[in-house]
Amino acid sequence: MSGLPRGKLRPAFRRWRAGRPFWGGLLLALGGAEILLTLRASLDVVLHVGMQGLAGYLLPVVMLLCGVLILFNPAQRLFYSIIGVLVSLGSWLTSNLGGFFVGLLLGVVGSCLAFGWLPDQEPRVSRRRRRIQARAARVAQTRGGAGSGGTDADSGAALASG
Repeated sequence: MSGLPRGKLRPAFRRWRAGRPFWGGLLLALGGAEILLTLRASLDVVLHVGMQGLAGYLLPVVMLLCGVLILFNPAQRLFYSIIGVLVSLGSWLTSNLGGFFVGLLLGVVGSCLAFGWLPDQEPRVSRRRRRIQARAARVAQTRGGAGSGGTDADSGAALASG
């Protein structure tokens, strides 16, 4: 496959995935693929035929293309996500109620995730880790405050003058 050993492939993929709105692009592309598959469903399954012309096939292809472009060109994610949400909502009319609602929802959620993704954002700290850090800060503050020898009135006066 590639020049990387098997053990180094997963960290390389994680670094690649961290630098782009991966889940947003993937969900948008899956939504487009799902709508394309439901267009080929038998007539027994079809709920709403819609416009069976070019628009019925064009909108899911544009969804799929926007999802792939979000993955491989994250700098333009805002444009692709806006086009993706508009095309996803347009598939309601043209493609079996948006692929029986599944493709429509995948497309809208994926577009919103891609739109809201921020590059170079620090990973969120879990609630448990924040609680542990706050507890450690309180313990350090009580230990540091007890050994200072000052009173609360002294610290209040210092705050008022500063």
